[in-house]
Amino acid sequence: QNKKYKKCSEAYQEYMEQFAPVFQDFKMFGFTLGENIAFQNADSERLDELIRLVELDGMVSKLPKGTDTRMFKIFEEDGVEPSGGEQQKLAIARALYKNAPVIILDEPTAALDPIAEYEIYRQFHTLVGDKTAFYISHRLSSCRFCDRIAVFAGGKIAEYGSHDELVDIPGGIYAKMFEAQSQYYR
Repeated sequence: QNKKYKKCSEAYQEYMEQFAPVFQDFKMFGFTLGENIAFQNADSERLDELIRLVELDGMVSKLPKGTDTRMFKIFEEDGVEPSGGEQQKLAIARALYKNAPVIILDEPTAALDPIAEYEIYRQFHTLVGDKTAFYISHRLSSCRFCDRIAVFAGGKIAEYGSHDELVDIPGGIYAKMFEAQSQYYR
């Protein structure tokens, strides 16, 4: 029985190492900024690179202790209180630090303003590199950078293709939704 449990536990651990998710309801902790990204034994060069990639280097450079600054005021009075957008960027850096082959992004930029969101997506391919990325969103303007888009309806894939292919489907679900949403971005 113990061998069977150990084998399942190892298989589960291997499975979990394949994925780096950023969910809508991610959590930040009252640890240092660096620990919130890398947890323990952070490679400072990699940490600095990811902070630059998610464009938090300006914020971090202003902190008296840099990545050793404690987040929130739970444990230290001088803890930093990052904005929702800054926390979302930290969550993205956390997923990238894990260096898993598959990244899952579930509405990862919902708290970002449109300009900050654009900056993340402008360099999305640089961020994820050669990893496989699943991007889940209801905000179709942020799907334009995706290689392939799957539109789900009724629990099934109703449409599948690139942004350009999907907006050209007459009466298509994606085309209708994109048109309805795009009026807010003009």
